[in-house]
Amino acid sequence: MSSPLLAAEGLTKVFGSGRVTVRAVDDVTLSVEPREIVLVMGPSGSGKTTLLSMLGGLLRPTAGRIAIDGLDIIGLRGSELTRVRRESIGFVFQSFNLLESLSALENVEIALNVAGRRGAEARRRARELLVDTGLEARLDFRAGDLSGGERQRVALARALANEPRILLADEPTGNLDSSHGRDVMGLFRDLAKRNDKAAVLVSHDPRLEEIADRQLWMEDGHVVARG
Repeated sequence: MSSPLLAAEGLTKVFGSGRVTVRAVDDVTLSVEPREIVLVMGPSGSGKTTLLSMLGGLLRPTAGRIAIDGLDIIGLRGSELTRVRRESIGFVFQSFNLLESLSALENVEIALNVAGRRGAEARRRARELLVDTGLEARLDFRAGDLSGGERQRVALARALANEPRILLADEPTGNLDSSHGRDVMGLFRDLAKRNDKAAVLVSHDPRLEEIADRQLWMEDGHVVARG
C-alpha cells in the first residue's frame, strides 16, 4: 500500500474560552491515499469546513498533527506554510473565487504567475488545463460571462495549475444545478485519478457520493461514521 499523501491525527480546533468554548473539530484522525477521493458530509455546523481549512493550512489547529506527503505542516510559519499551500494543495470553492473581469485563460495564468511561472510557459500550461476541462472554446471569455458550470471548470483548472498533490473542495456543487454539478464533479474525479492526487471534499450534496471512494460523516466536530 502507498503512503498517504494527506494524514491528520487527533485534529482539534477550539474557538472561544470558558462558558463560550466551542469544539468545532474534536479529535479527528484521517488519511488519504494517492488517487483516493474522500467525501466528508454532515449537517451545517458539524465542523466540515473547519476541518477542511485546517487540512489546507488555512487555519491552525488547537491540537493534533497534519502531514502533507510526509511533511508535518503544524510547525511551519509564514512563507514556509504559504509555499506548501501554493505547491502542494489545490483549492476549489463553492463561490468559484474567480476574477470576473479577467478571461478564463487569465484566471488560470495568474495562479501560475503567483508561483513564479510566467510568459509563454504559463500561457501554455493554462491553455492545456482549460482544454482538459472542456473549455477550449471559452478561453478568452471573461469569467463573468461564463455559466456557473463553466466557472467551476475554470476554478478546477486553476486548482490544478501548479500540479498539487492534494485537492480540497468546499461545497463545490453548491452553486450548480443538478446536470452541471454532476458533469463538473465527474471531471473532478477523472482528473484526480489520472494525476494520482488525493482529494477531500466537504458537502451537503448526496450526488457527490457517486464520485467518492470513501465517505465520512461528521456531527458536533466528531467523525461518527465511515462509509
